[in-house]
Amino acid sequence: MKSESAVIARMEREGFTDHFLVRNAVLRSADTGHTFAPRDVVIREFARYEGVSDPDDMSIVYAIESRDGARGTLIDAFGTYSSPDIGTFVDAVPAGAIIVPEDVGRPPGPPAPGFDAAA
Repeated sequence: MKSESAVIARMEREGFTDHFLVRNAVLRSADTGHTFAPRDVVIREFARYEGVSDPDDMSIVYAIESRDGARGTLIDAFGTYSSPDIGTFVDAVPAGAIIVPEDVGRPPGPPAPGFDAAA
């Protein structure tokens, strides 16, 4: 598995260049200040990482695209130290708007209105 920094660099090369954060159940671009509700985004990819020297050092990286075309990454701790705000936001993203890796084993729900989940 590639390192977290290598995957983030690849995502940036693929156009996911905004840096997102979550505050008060709203996704915000740290670069532009634009805000997005969960219904306004698609999670195109996500990857989980475990620290090499400390298994408790876990993180998850999301590649997110908004309805208006903003593309960026959102990074969170995974497990005990994860952000409740980010977890609440991600849980509110419509199931069909989350592209689930095949190895996760969860079938996707219906596509979110206005999004082509196969894209």
